[in-house]
Order: sequence, then C-alpha cells, then structure tokens
Amino acid sequence: MVWSEPTPNPKDHEIAAAHERYLDSGADVILAVGGGSCIDAAKGVAILASNGGTILDYAGVDKVIHPIPPLVMAPSTSGTGADVSQFAVVTDTERHTKITIISRTLVPDISVIDPRLLTTMPEELNAATGLDALTHAIEAYVSRAHNRLTDHHALHAARLITGNLRDTTLEPRRATPRIGMAQGALEAGMAFTNAILGITHAMSHQVGGLLDAPHGVLNGVLLPHAIRFNAADDPDRYVPLAAAVGIGVEGRPADEVADELALFIRTLADDVGVPKGLSDLGVKEGDLPTLARTTLDDACLATNPREVDAADVYALFRQAL
Repeated sequence: MVWSEPTPNPKDHEIAAAHERYLDSGADVILAVGGGSCIDAAKGVAILASNGGTILDYAGVDKVIHPIPPLVMAPSTSGTGADVSQFAVVTDTERHTKITIISRTLVPDISVIDPRLLTTMPEELNAATGLDALTHAIEAYVSRAHNRLTDHHALHAARLITGNLRDTTLEPRRATPRIGMAQGALEAGMAFTNAILGITHAMSHQVGGLLDAPHGVLNGVLLPHAIRFNAADDPDRYVPLAAAVGIGVEGRPADEVADELALFIRTLADDVGVPKGLSDLGVKEGDLPTLARTTLDDACLATNPREVDAADVYALFRQAL
C-alpha cells in the first residue's frame, strides 16, 4: 500500500490518517522514500502502530515505550538526517508549533543512500536541506552532549557540505558534489542523533509550526545569529569548525574566528538564495513573544552550550527578523 499525502512539516492529523491506512493495509514494514517530512511522517505512523494514542503524546525524550515496526528509509534530500536519526518532528496544528520526539526506537533499521536520487530535488529544496545538514553538524559539535565520535562526524560533515553545496546548485546533475552532499548529510545526521542539537533548531521549529515555513531555510537565517550568541559565552568550540570549512584560524582570537564563521555561513546562505531575515518568510513583530515562549519548551534547547531564557530568545528573534 502506498500513502503519498504528507505535506512539508508533517501534521498531527496527517500522521493519524496515515496510521489508519497502515492498519487497513495489514502491512508490517514501513518504507519511506522522500525528504525529512516524509520520513518523519513514517516514524509517526510506526510509533502509533505499536504504542497507540496520538502522536502528540510522544513529545519529548524516551516516551516511545514499545518496539515499532521495521523502518526502511531512502532519503531524496541532503539532508535532514531523519534517515539515520532518533528524531521525529511533527506539527501540532492546534497550538501552531512543532513537537520534537526523541527516542532510540526511531533510528531506522535500513537507510539506502543513493546520490542519484538527490538530483530529483528542486533548487530551493536543495539549498534548504543543505543548510539544515550544515546546522546539524555545527550544533552537534558545540552541543553539551558531544563526544569524540560525534565531533569527528560533525567536522567532516561541515567540510563536505560547505565544499559541495554551491556546486550542487550550479551543476545539479554532476556526481561528485552530490556524493559529497550525501555523505555530508549522513555524517551530520550521525553526529546530531547522538549529540542532539541546540538553539537554532529550537527556534526554527517554532517558526515552522506557526507559519509552515521551510525548516532548512529557517536554519539558514537563524544559524549565524545563534553562533554569535553562543560564542559570546564561549567561542572556543567554533574554532575547529571554522578551520574545517576553510577559514584561517592560526594565531587568531577565538571570538574573531567565531564571528567570521557566522559571516561565512550567511554568505553561503546568500549564495544559495536564502532570505536575509525571518520577516521575508512571514514572521511579524507580534509573533515574537509567542515564539520565544514556545522555544523554551523545545527538547533541542537542553543541549545548547549556553543557558538561555525567554529574553535571550526574544532578542535573537528580533535580530533575525
């Protein structure tokens, strides 16, 4: 049975409908072919198939108790990392926000990474998912939960993504950049599924839930601001990241290097067509208090390297507007 109705930023009611189709089909394995929204929807169906209730019941960490049906993923973007991660992100359509579900049960059993599939992406999705993968790498590296293995994957992913994303927009069918992006997205996914993420994702989830805006584009707008915010407390972790993307770091102050990394990412976002600010995506001044409040409930904030409060988040949203 094929279910092909998920929309970007998969919705709670879509997952409920897909679950009903899954039960009617008598299937016992779930195969997802598509981007992160498709894969997250598949994970949602798998959760309900074995655990019941509604998908919003599982917001947070380790709420999925019973084993889920086998998951086979073939990602068509590079990349959300959903094909190798313990995350699923779902839109709560009543509260107009997103919930983050984190559970080891959600790591797929099989992921088929085929760079040729990535050539089916439209240009804007290529840019958005590439910046999403870069955000995974950077946030995983500076996460409070990082370790040597995640550091290795994160740094290599940052180098691969920044070295290949522009080329995939200029020569979308050339094999070498696509292979680089496929590997970069995979390694970024392996890094963040173990180290978790940070304030960029916590904030972008809220805007995505409110406005149904593209997740990777939001990350591209927010990431430079998040780097400067975190680096104001401790810039040292950003120095190896800067070196990995080709920024000269020898003998330079860490705060200067971190600021250049933020500028480097903003320039990359410009080059692949990402808007300058959140206002270009529909965010209004009046939305900011709600966005700041709901950000504090996002599970990704727990591993951000700097403590934050509502005033901090509000100020960051204002900067990014």
